[in-house]
Amino acid sequence: MVNLAERKRKNTKPGAEAAATTTIAADSDKKRPRRVKRTRPKCEGEKEEAAAVGGDIEDLGFRRDEALVIRASLLEWYDRNQRDLPWRRISSNGGDGDEDEDGSERRAYAVWVSEVMLQQTRVQTVIDYFNRWMRKWPTLCHLSRASVEEVNEMWAGLGYYRRARFLLEGAKMIIDGGGIFPKTVSELRKVRGIGDYTAGAIASIAFKEPVPVVDGNVIRVVARLKAIAANPKESATIKNFWKLAGQLVDPSRPGDFNQALMELGATVCTPLNPTCAACPLSAYCSALSLSKHGSVAVTDYPTRVVKTKQRHDFSAVSVVEIIEGLDSDGRFLLVKRPDEGLLAGLWEFPSVLLEKESDLDTRRNAIDQYLRKSFNLDFKKSCSVVLREEIGEYVHVFSHIRLKMHVELLIVHLKGGKHILHGKHESKTIAWKSVDSTDLSNMGLSSGVRKVYSMIQKFKQNGSKPILPKARNKKAL
Repeated sequence: MVNLAERKRKNTKPGAEAAATTTIAADSDKKRPRRVKRTRPKCEGEKEEAAAVGGDIEDLGFRRDEALVIRASLLEWYDRNQRDLPWRRISSNGGDGDEDEDGSERRAYAVWVSEVMLQQTRVQTVIDYFNRWMRKWPTLCHLSRASVEEVNEMWAGLGYYRRARFLLEGAKMIIDGGGIFPKTVSELRKVRGIGDYTAGAIASIAFKEPVPVVDGNVIRVVARLKAIAANPKESATIKNFWKLAGQLVDPSRPGDFNQALMELGATVCTPLNPTCAACPLSAYCSALSLSKHGSVAVTDYPTRVVKTKQRHDFSAVSVVEIIEGLDSDGRFLLVKRPDEGLLAGLWEFPSVLLEKESDLDTRRNAIDQYLRKSFNLDFKKSCSVVLREEIGEYVHVFSHIRLKMHVELLIVHLKGGKHILHGKHESKTIAWKSVDSTDLSNMGLSSGVRKVYSMIQKFKQNGSKPILPKARNKKAL
């Protein structure tokens, strides 16, 4: 491979590089401080080469000839190696090969659903969810008629439930606006829940608009191609990655190119173990060239950002089972979470957030107060306790919160029937309902609520014996 610094020295004349290079930002009168960072000291030879390939990210760009060869190499690789995924099988063309508008809109809908599902979720997990979703709601019109409860039920287990709600709201917005699927990034960005990335994916893949998409995979590939060590989480850096990716997009096959770039990052140019020998762009990779000096590694690019420390929260969860007669089947009390915030709009068992790790008496006092104020469940007046048992603990891990839940089973007998329950709490109405075990098993519950319910079922199956600490399954989801 030709040394990049040597190649650049040969091809560069005074003033020529500025004309040949498509710069991202307008040139300024004063040279900006260099932002390239190294994790290890550089030798003299490397400093010279780094000067040729690394610098202020705003001053880097892909030359036209460089972009052309990258496009050709990557698309050739993608045509041979692309994964067979269900959303890619939905063609935008009619049977005669002419552009079919209905077909394009079907593909746009499929791309939208798949891209939203793929956010923060592995491809193999998404495939089954996508297939079930498309069988139930094969078109945007079908989805627009669904309820939030139906969508949450279908989404259960994928997490980040706000994504599902935005899909539904966006579908209703498009149908209510005439049913014509937006075809450009600018139009798509007006739809509820569609951001820059999703808009770019839909516009390029379904409607062939030559626009880029930028996700973690694309940032990693571009950062290594240009040896960019800037912080990939900073907004200014992300904006410049969009500009760099835009220089590479193939105008005739924008959707395939964008998918190829993401595919390369997901399967070859991976974060920790890239297979550079199999990469179609290795000859043009500045990070790989620098790594041959031995002082830096390909994986040093982009800069690894230290994750924000998770907040530790604690809660008391009471699985309240209500029986109206000693021989009647119990019904479980569920509370609907607020429409905004974490797990918005989902159903869960009554729970109280604790200020810190608390003992059993403190947890029970907090739950008793909540049930009394929220539902008029007073153990001395309106109901009697049939069984109250501490079941165990479960740690549920969100992206930014580590929530430790103390779970109890509380079986109560209502003295005056279910009508004594009410849903008032500090002058605000609480949405609640009681369901039997069959309905509960079929509801779209979050993985954390499902885990709590499975703990209750195991407790009952074990003959009402508490689950010992060693038998608890603490799973980070």
